[in-house]
Amino acid sequence: MTEAILLVGGKGTRLRPLTVNTPKPMVPAAGVPFLTHQLARARAAGVDHIVLATSYLAEVFEPYFGDGSALGLHIEYVTEEEPLGTGGAIRNVASRLRSGPQDPVLVFNGDILTGLDIRALVAEHERVDADVSLHLTKVSDPRAYGLVPTDPTGRVTAFLEKPQTPQEIVTDQINAGAYVFRRSVIDTIPAGRPVSVERETFPDLLASGAHLQGMVDSTYWLDLGTPQAFVRGSADLVLGRAPSPAVPGRCGDRLVLPSARVASGAKLTGGTVVGEDAVVGEGARLVGSTVLSGAVIEPGAVITDSLIGARASVGARSVLSGAVVGDGAFVGADNELRDGVRIWCEARLPAGSVRFSSDQ
Repeated sequence: MTEAILLVGGKGTRLRPLTVNTPKPMVPAAGVPFLTHQLARARAAGVDHIVLATSYLAEVFEPYFGDGSALGLHIEYVTEEEPLGTGGAIRNVASRLRSGPQDPVLVFNGDILTGLDIRALVAEHERVDADVSLHLTKVSDPRAYGLVPTDPTGRVTAFLEKPQTPQEIVTDQINAGAYVFRRSVIDTIPAGRPVSVERETFPDLLASGAHLQGMVDSTYWLDLGTPQAFVRGSADLVLGRAPSPAVPGRCGDRLVLPSARVASGAKLTGGTVVGEDAVVGEGARLVGSTVLSGAVIEPGAVITDSLIGARASVGARSVLSGAVVGDGAFVGADNELRDGVRIWCEARLPAGSVRFSSDQ
């Protein structure tokens, strides 16, 4: 196995305002763009050639990663002029692949944090001589996902849309967003138009009698599609719950990048990350949160499970829980922001203007 495709073209609309200025795979998690973790794990599994299928803010990727040599990879970039969906994106980069018709090609969704044993997935694919193999994971509540039932040998028997009733929940196995394709199968995907692998490619292959194999691996899996999930994923990387060779430091309760300034009386716990040139003031308390580059947390602020964007500012004594503050935004002193609130990029929130409790 020598090559992979990473699907990094999505707009990340569920993550806004984090993705207003930055494509989702480039939003920092545990101190580096999230994509760095995926690239490093692929390299550790033996991959040396990766094609990035880009679309939204495509110009951001190559200046950062270059030819990939710093990571021990050879990276190529293919940009979609119009969004092509997961299947269309895979087909659109086929000309850059070097594999022979029977060789395995890895494909990863660009927003999944996983502890998947990549080598084991490829080994299973080759053992059963599958056309496509899928990483499956088990979830306690599968209603938000497409279901993928398998027979006792692991062969996929159906692809089911999100269940609407309890009777439709026939399995707790879901598509976890990592695949191994036989190279020749990629060439059968229609070119030049949007195609969904989940709704079109996989069901059509199954109907034609192709062998689709599922491998259940439930070590760690998280869809980083929402701000709350993204913050949790970053914290899990710092805490060592999610594996990655790309975390720039030792795993523990906190990760402070070298150029950040954290006051001696500040308390950082729960996998909190403080990015480059960020400042955390005296008496501030941060739990399970991410502070991006150049942001300022003033004295006495309390921030829990939240993400503070690049160059943003959170005023003294403000309390944030489950909040997202966009790049360059200003949150004045003595505000109280609770679960789900999103402060847009460059917005200004005057001191004491939002509260969920009395000011006494």
